[in-house]
Amino acid sequence: MGVVSPVGNDRDAFFDNLLAGRSGIRRLSSDFAGRLVANIGGEVDYDPAARFSKTKLALLDRFSQFALEAAAQAIEDSAIELTESLKGRTGAFVGTGMGGARTVESGYEEIYLHGKDRLAPHVVIRAMNNAAAGNISIDYGLRGPNVTYSTACSSSAISIGEACRAIRHGYVDAAIAGGAESLLTLGTIRAWEALRTLAITNAEDPSASCRPFSKDRTGLVLAEGAGMVVLESFEHAKRRGARVYAELIGYGATSDAEHLTRPGLEGQVSTMRQALADAGIAVDEVDYINAHGTATLAGDIVETAAIKRVFGERAPRIPVSSTKSMHGHLMGATGAVEFIASVLAMERGAVPPTANLQAPDPDCDLDYVPNRGREGVKVRTVMSNSFAFGGSNAVLIARAIE
Repeated sequence: MGVVSPVGNDRDAFFDNLLAGRSGIRRLSSDFAGRLVANIGGEVDYDPAARFSKTKLALLDRFSQFALEAAAQAIEDSAIELTESLKGRTGAFVGTGMGGARTVESGYEEIYLHGKDRLAPHVVIRAMNNAAAGNISIDYGLRGPNVTYSTACSSSAISIGEACRAIRHGYVDAAIAGGAESLLTLGTIRAWEALRTLAITNAEDPSASCRPFSKDRTGLVLAEGAGMVVLESFEHAKRRGARVYAELIGYGATSDAEHLTRPGLEGQVSTMRQALADAGIAVDEVDYINAHGTATLAGDIVETAAIKRVFGERAPRIPVSSTKSMHGHLMGATGAVEFIASVLAMERGAVPPTANLQAPDPDCDLDYVPNRGREGVKVRTVMSNSFAFGGSNAVLIARAIE
């Protein structure tokens, strides 16, 4: 596993900060922040010059930089030996919502604000959504499928699920899967402001601005980063003596087919049930749910109702948390980052909290692990929910290897 996030740029720092309830949300450092109403975000502290040459950087938007960093961490962590034969049987499956958003916006600025008649020749290859997957494939010589999924907030969860299916069906033996996003630009944030879904900045403590499942929640907080995992068939992993964090046992993907922005109860219920059926497990076997939990007024209520519908009497006894309260909403990367958090909860025997939950919403009445993580708990099976604009839903279920 590899992660680049507002709360840490490696998996251990990432999970340590989540467990401690430390938020990476803050006032934006960009020059344009003063022109925004929503002037907070989950920014990543990252120095690309420390990793990439100037020549390489000229070809990489920030989202691709994050993707390559997270992929490098995951590959190193996996200790996988990418032989020539395995390269032909390994794919890159990457999700992103807006791809090279920074490159696109800077291109428009140069044309319309600065009056330039010509752009740099690398603008297209930096901006295209499949740049991250392409660069991962090229850097490691992966000749299997090189695929990009762009389904808004569920993009990277779907990339992991589809990579799993590709392995199950024998198309590949291994995959680098996950997602990356970097959309903290003036134009993008202004567009989200127009949708009226962004959180109001908490004047006393900007880091507490994202409050999922809280009665006083005001919306989501945009963030950037990447999460990548190495997936293999169990036989392949066992053969090479790999350290296995977990088995990905269930994947569900459906469409609400109702509305582009309003979450659909039936779609979320259907996706969770599909993932449970794919995993072949009963509802009483799930020990932790990492909720989509964006802190929008409608979204948190609908997800609460969907969990209660699927899990019935057991729903109140399952720890459910939204780590977006600390790392923000990484859009196309969020599913992968939250899946990694879920897997680490199994490895550590600890459940991360929902931060900033001081005033519970009576319509959100599950065990949302308020404010402080729980350590020393048995977490054998986890569910990670991703529900997106466009009605694109994805749910992943993983189980510990004993």
